[in-house]
Formats: sequence, C-alpha cells, structure tokens
Amino acid sequence: MTAPIRKPLPLAKLIGFAVEVDGAAREAHCVLKMQDVHRNRHGVLHGGIISTLLDTASGVTASLTVDDLGLTPFTTVSLNINFMAPATSGTLRATGRVTGGGRSMSFVEAELVDENGTRIATSTGVFKRVRTQQEGMS
Repeated sequence: MTAPIRKPLPLAKLIGFAVEVDGAAREAHCVLKMQDVHRNRHGVLHGGIISTLLDTASGVTASLTVDDLGLTPFTTVSLNINFMAPATSGTLRATGRVTGGGRSMSFVEAELVDENGTRIATSTGVFKRVRTQQEGMS
C-alpha cells in the first residue's frame, strides 16, 4: 500500500511533487503533474526536475531500509542519470529500488515514467545514511 510521507518535504512542496512510500515493497515514489513551470526552453520537462525526482525517490527508498516511513536521513554520494525520452505533459512517476548495500550505504536504481509507461529517464546512485547526534557520529 502506497501512502504519502507524513510531513511533506519542503522541496517537494516548492516544485509541486508528492512523495509516496510503499514500506512493504521498500519503494518510494515521486509523483509530479507536469505544468508549464516545469518545462525548459524547448517545451519539455527540465532535466533538473527529472534529476530531483529521481534523486528524491532514490534517497527516500534508501531510508526505507531503516524505517517503514522513509524518514531516516540519507545523503547522495553519487547519482548517474540517463535521459531517454522527452516528457511533454501529464503525470510522471519516479520509483526507486534498492539493489544492494550494507549498514550505512545503499545502492539504488530509479526510473521516471510518464502516464503511458514511457521511460523518460533512469538513474543509479549511492546513498549514505546520515547519523544523528543521538546515534553517535561515526
């Protein structure tokens, strides 16, 4: 079952996308209804928006390895993106999937698809858990 994160991410609110988590599947999703503000000068979805959706879906997915709400902080160590097709309108969904890792690092693949199932972009990334003061910095 997919549910929104309890407290919206400020960046998601600014850009206009929703973050959903599926704790059972250990997947996070970023959902964006494309608007004119998201377009580049060529009239298609801006690459920076694509990158943000893939990065956020991946980071929240990495945090699902620690908690079912995806709230544990992870930071991006590396992110490689492949742009495959232009998005021109409609609703887009980025989905992250953990492919490996250990106690502090997660390897995550993500894809962004449009409402017709067309793959817009894919990414692979490495995400590191951010320890809080209470957990002890190590």
